[in-house]
Amino acid sequence: MRGTPSGSVRISLSDHALETVVWPKLRDVLPNHPDIKLELNGDNGFRDIVKERFDAGVRLGESLDRDMIAVRIGPDWRLVAVASPSYLARCGTPRHPRDLQEHNCINQRQIRSGNLYAWEFERGEEELRIRVHGNLIFNTAYAQIDAAAKGYGTAYLPESTVTDELRDGRLVQVLDEWSPFFPGYHLYYPTRRENSSALSFVIDALRHPG
Repeated sequence: MRGTPSGSVRISLSDHALETVVWPKLRDVLPNHPDIKLELNGDNGFRDIVKERFDAGVRLGESLDRDMIAVRIGPDWRLVAVASPSYLARCGTPRHPRDLQEHNCINQRQIRSGNLYAWEFERGEEELRIRVHGNLIFNTAYAQIDAAAKGYGTAYLPESTVTDELRDGRLVQVLDEWSPFFPGYHLYYPTRRENSSALSFVIDALRHPG
């Protein structure tokens, strides 16, 4: 009635999407729209946003459901294999993804399936999914950074999360030529749902240029 966006918006998304794309874009614009109530539900598993009554979700472009409307909200990004200089001096530097099977690797548990994430590599036409082993398992990316920097093993993490550690030498990237880019994050929502003014505002605020 007042011509300003209002209402509640619930979004399911990973901690990486939350920290690197969604919250940085929304934190400065939300104070100007006090009638919007926003819930950002961090979860690294795939959620059924319709069944669980979310207004929208965030996923990589390659994993979107066909019956959803998708809006690109971030650039392409990649995972990189990293380890501390002390670990590499002690255990050697992997030259091929299969070498990781002889290394102590820091695993990530996928919340929904309960399985360990199989590390995905690609070089030219060759694609590999490597099951790695090690002493540590987490279900979030950020604890893995600290563990890798302290020499526990090799981790496979979003490149943007380890920029500082790579710059100051606490971590070293390995297998660079095998690290593929993934289609960037997309906000998705059901096709058969009338959008609230609040959700329309969030979509516009998050939309990736180009």
